[in-house]
Amino acid sequence: MPTNEPRPTKAVRRDEARAKAAAMRAEQERKAKRNRMLAIGGLVLAVLALGAVVFFIVNQSRERAEAYGTVTYGRGEEGLVAPALADVEAPATANDEGAIPVSTAGVGEQGDDDTVLSIYFDFMCPVCGQFEQTNGEDVQALTETDGVTVAFHPLAFLDHFSQGTFYSTRAANAYAVVADESPEHLIDFMSALYAEDTQPAEGSSGLSDAEIADIAEGVGVPADVTGKFTSTVTGTYEVEADGETTEKDGEWRTFAPWVKAAYASASAQFPDLGTPYILIDGVKWDGNWQQPGALRAAVEQAAAAKG
Repeated sequence: MPTNEPRPTKAVRRDEARAKAAAMRAEQERKAKRNRMLAIGGLVLAVLALGAVVFFIVNQSRERAEAYGTVTYGRGEEGLVAPALADVEAPATANDEGAIPVSTAGVGEQGDDDTVLSIYFDFMCPVCGQFEQTNGEDVQALTETDGVTVAFHPLAFLDHFSQGTFYSTRAANAYAVVADESPEHLIDFMSALYAEDTQPAEGSSGLSDAEIADIAEGVGVPADVTGKFTSTVTGTYEVEADGETTEKDGEWRTFAPWVKAAYASASAQFPDLGTPYILIDGVKWDGNWQQPGALRAAVEQAAAAKG
């Protein structure tokens, strides 16, 4: 329908366009300012969250350093000189090679002319757990076989994969305490630590000391023995730096020096040392331990060959 309203002049239209453009710029600036504030606010929150995480990590690290500072020999200090096996206190049932031999003669006994199955293991090693699931019963049977000795070598190979709790050393030390004071429960304790629903994942903080003690008591280890899992001793250790050796004082769990010395000795003997590492009469066995019965058959064959 036609209208009699006059058409806006060019000047009016120009002013209206300028006003509209100004309004659009103002709205854009308002949105930009709001976005900047949101971004700044998000950044502040992110910084605060990061600070909280850093605080938690630092605080957790400090707490763990305090809680587990007396676990390992020399506190794992850089340049630490590992002690010799001959210079450390060992479990009463240990041999001079850093192992606990088990035979028909008992824990700590190696039969004359026995075929010796040596097993090097770490309680956090997931492959060692698989080894136990496949061969645990066979290994126990071999300890009860005439002419065979099984030498168990506990290592702290994976201490640095337990979030600062040194689980490998804690478990190996507990194993050594059982070997020393409750040897009749040694095999069952080892099996229990490797149970599928018990062995901690590599990279986790591992089992607590209380949990390790509960597992030991669950297989019959007396409470007065498990109470010694966290006992400590004092001594000295050496650190090498810039060609000089410095002696320092320290505190650690009872058999931590033995665990350290055994690992150092094994590493020196076997450059390819890993876990599990298996020897039959001192020769590395490269058979397939994942095949049930294969390891037992190899040991029995070696024993039979000795007549």
